[in-house]
Amino acid sequence: MISYCTNVHPAEDLDGIRAQLARYAEPVRRRLGAGTLGVGLWLAAEVAAHLARDPAELARLRTELDDRGLAVRTLNAFPYRGFHDPVVKHRVYRPRWTEAGRLAYTLDCAEVLAGLLPEGAGGSISTLPLGWREPWSDTDDAAARHHLDRLATGLRRLEQRSGRRVRVAVEPEPGCVLDTVADALGWLKGTDPDHLGLCLDTCHLAVSFADPAETVRAIAAASVDIVKIQASAALHADDPADPRVRAELARYAEPRYLHQVRERAPDGALTAADDLPEALAELPGDGPWRVHFHVPLHWEARGAFQPTTDVLRAALDAVEGPLPHVEVETYTWTVLPGPPADLAEGIAAELAFTQDLIDQRGCA
Repeated sequence: MISYCTNVHPAEDLDGIRAQLARYAEPVRRRLGAGTLGVGLWLAAEVAAHLARDPAELARLRTELDDRGLAVRTLNAFPYRGFHDPVVKHRVYRPRWTEAGRLAYTLDCAEVLAGLLPEGAGGSISTLPLGWREPWSDTDDAAARHHLDRLATGLRRLEQRSGRRVRVAVEPEPGCVLDTVADALGWLKGTDPDHLGLCLDTCHLAVSFADPAETVRAIAAASVDIVKIQASAALHADDPADPRVRAELARYAEPRYLHQVRERAPDGALTAADDLPEALAELPGDGPWRVHFHVPLHWEARGAFQPTTDVLRAALDAVEGPLPHVEVETYTWTVLPGPPADLAEGIAAELAFTQDLIDQRGCA
């Protein structure tokens, strides 16, 4: 079963979550003709804390999910709150893993997920790659390790108490302390492999211009588990020096989210910009750009642009054996130039497309 991530919806309280299940998730399930639809819930910190401390309320939420034919096996605990505020940008990386608030929030999410998981199932939670890269010191690194060690201890206790194993997956992202998968693999050495692992976001992987198959092999060689795959696609432009292409790229320079850019020079060297407006002003455009803008997976090439769906396909194909949980995470539907008239239809199309990719693994 694959899931779609509900961080695309602006719900910051339980009433809002229930409304999004009725307005979007259940209609998506019906459009797909599925008996059960996977949803990867995003819960703002206050909601997670409330549910973690109120077993009756958590049981009511699980009953509503069951009644609507929805199953939860994963949570997205990267954004803390305010993910649909007018301006999010760098605030999405706070609190960092140096702060006790990040630990408390993640443990609350784990408690909630253990109560929502189907009988006998384990679950996953994705989290930020420690924090934005600046400022970051050796003291910050030690604090983050301390909090992640405490997280692993909490997850072990939760498993002993509930019988449910919840694993937390660190999600590398361009511009962060753990910018690339290689950074994350190095940092995860020595952590608890039973409860901590990697979230492979294929948009972030594409922006780094890493080879997806080589990356998956490197993860396996490092004996780090891919706990979760976030199926996502970046925006690729072959000729960003063309004024017409730059004009079209400018339409994606919206104020809510950070859209990191990497340019690959002819010699393979990468040049970075932390946001699309900065890239448009400063990067030369001597080579192709990849933009951290999660575009719909089922999009085909549009003029000068194409989604990096080939990276997603290659990553899925390179994973040996059964796939970890796959979560479609296109949270940017509402900030696309010309957002969709029917969001449920768009989400259903993405899920069907992704399921086809999974079904075709190894057939190329």
